Amino acid sequence: MDFHSKLDFHPALFGALKGYSFDKFKQDLIAGIVVGIVALPLAIAFGIASGVSPTIGLVTAIIGGFLVSALGGNTVQIGGPTGAFIVIVYNIIQLYGLQGLAIATFMAGCILVLMGVFKLGTVIKFIPYPIVVGFTAGIALTIFSTQMVDFFGLKIDGAVPSEFISKWGVYFQNFHTIHWPTLLVGLVSLAIIIFTPKISKKLPGALIAIIIVSAVVWVLREFCGLEGIETIGDRFGNLPTDIPQPHEIGLNMQSINLLLPSAFTIAMLGAIESLLSATVADGVTGGKTNSNTELIGQGVANIVVPFFGGIPVTGAIARTMTNISNGGRTPIAGVIHAIVLLVIFLFAMPLINLVPMSCLGAVLIMVSYNMSGWRTVKALFKSPKADISVLVVTFLLTVIFDLTIAIEIGLLLAIVLFLRRVMENSTVRVYGEKLDAAEGTDLSTHEVLNVEKGVSVYEIDGPFFFGIATKFDELMRSNMSEKPVVRIIRMRKVPFIDSTGLHNLELLIESSHKEGILIVLSGVSDSVRETLHKANIDSLVGAEHICDHISKAVIVANEIARRSRGTPRIANALLRRVRDFAQVKGSGAIDLQIAQYALEALNIDRYGLDEIDNKILCTIIDKFGGGPVGLGTIATAIGEDSGTLEEVYEPFLIKEGFLKRTPRGREVTELAYKHLGKSVYQNIRGLFD
Repeated sequence: MDFHSKLDFHPALFGALKGYSFDKFKQDLIAGIVVGIVALPLAIAFGIASGVSPTIGLVTAIIGGFLVSALGGNTVQIGGPTGAFIVIVYNIIQLYGLQGLAIATFMAGCILVLMGVFKLGTVIKFIPYPIVVGFTAGIALTIFSTQMVDFFGLKIDGAVPSEFISKWGVYFQNFHTIHWPTLLVGLVSLAIIIFTPKISKKLPGALIAIIIVSAVVWVLREFCGLEGIETIGDRFGNLPTDIPQPHEIGLNMQSINLLLPSAFTIAMLGAIESLLSATVADGVTGGKTNSNTELIGQGVANIVVPFFGGIPVTGAIARTMTNISNGGRTPIAGVIHAIVLLVIFLFAMPLINLVPMSCLGAVLIMVSYNMSGWRTVKALFKSPKADISVLVVTFLLTVIFDLTIAIEIGLLLAIVLFLRRVMENSTVRVYGEKLDAAEGTDLSTHEVLNVEKGVSVYEIDGPFFFGIATKFDELMRSNMSEKPVVRIIRMRKVPFIDSTGLHNLELLIESSHKEGILIVLSGVSDSVRETLHKANIDSLVGAEHICDHISKAVIVANEIARRSRGTPRIANALLRRVRDFAQVKGSGAIDLQIAQYALEALNIDRYGLDEIDNKILCTIIDKFGGGPVGLGTIATAIGEDSGTLEEVYEPFLIKEGFLKRTPRGREVTELAYKHLGKSVYQNIRGLFD
């Protein structure tokens, strides 16, 4: 087997290098430098907010950003740490430490690679939009709430609770400890970030704010004696400039079992974030992302960064759009962005020590505002109630509990509501005496079919899965008062059938056959027919009873029902005989012509009367003048048992209107004369006869 032909891994970098020119390099160089400068404060801020050092944030952006650009499936994607991971990374560190984070990130990378290998890239895109908006808004609020201490300069004794409600309770209790110079630094930083794009959209507001505010604070501290404004250097000490050495992550079965849910959450969030970013980028550039390759690239990045102490990596929408707006069109721009960050890491780390924590708080508050997508949230509240409920539940679970629970419950709720919506839009219809074969189609000509007594026609509109299967079963049971001779199940609008649908259909066929009721399937698509074949349903119902069109099914069913004496058991016996005729005299398929031929050969006329029925009527007319005559006399005349006559033949003839009981005995009706082609008057005796 050629495995490489099956693996959908085609990094965009390799394709971009074909025909690469110096002009393209100049564009990528400018874009890469700009994106690297923009990514610097974000990497530092995300690292600190996640509970690790600024160094780790930068290392993650360097290594992860390089691998995403080199191995990803999008030409302009910029990878690195993002705000979406802050909450879950912080919680993992609090519960399991940095070692636990490394294990969870490594496993998440493996999951992402497997998702790409098994070509699940397109499936990830189908995650409901309200879930994405819900947990993104929840993450935004959580990030915002984590910056209150740094932004306001609060003095809080002990650790700040990780729970949202408890955290804000502590904030309100300590708001009187606000350090006003720190707050002023944060407000000025926030103002610069907000108003810089109004001057020029190409200027990175976060970086401008960090440079200006850090310089002013340094001057005030050195020459004016300002105290109390905490910087990165104050909190973390002098940041190292040495490249971290790879180390072991201590993977074992106990840690795998413990951290697998967190790893799954990181993988799902990373997949959603990266593919969402890639989709947005494709909309701007006109490109086409290879989703599976992108997942593999993201996976490799998350496998590698834990060995250097890094945090999870994914595609960053803001940095990707910055890359596009500055002319970046190939993965080379992403590689250059990683090199720029590496140069800053090696030579400019002492300057990073001067950045005020309140300034980084302002950067993250702006990030949380952009992540919140409040306009999208507002628009979604005009959507159906099901979508609103998914959004609200996901949002609240993200904020109050954690992202793992939010994704799991959000997906479960979305699936349940989707199935409910499918069930509501899937119907089971029972036809009456008339059936329009072209109903529900674009055909202008209509073929109206008459449905004979004894034939029941049901139509399933929608997928025949476990939800509709139950609804169909309930409908069938509610219509059991009068047993039909033939049951036609119309499946022209059934796109697929699941195991529950197959099981219910099998039970219906078996129970119907026990009762002597014929089952005919109509309008079965090729895919559904294949599924029925694999489940041996076609052999159970009979391959000749799976019709491609309703008109064929109704015509044959009508003919069988008319001649079945009104009893399912006899109808089933007739069907077996008709099937034998079809195999011997025809091609094996039962149509109207073969049905009529077989039934005529069996001496069963269009009223369902067989040879004995007609003999009874002729005997009463010819020998007894149409009656009245006793049942025992009739039995003697035709040489049949009187009990059989009374239990089998008489009820049917009375029911169909050929015979009636009188106080003096049995008497034929006018319908019997008409059916046999005899005159009523030829049997009327004269006065002297």
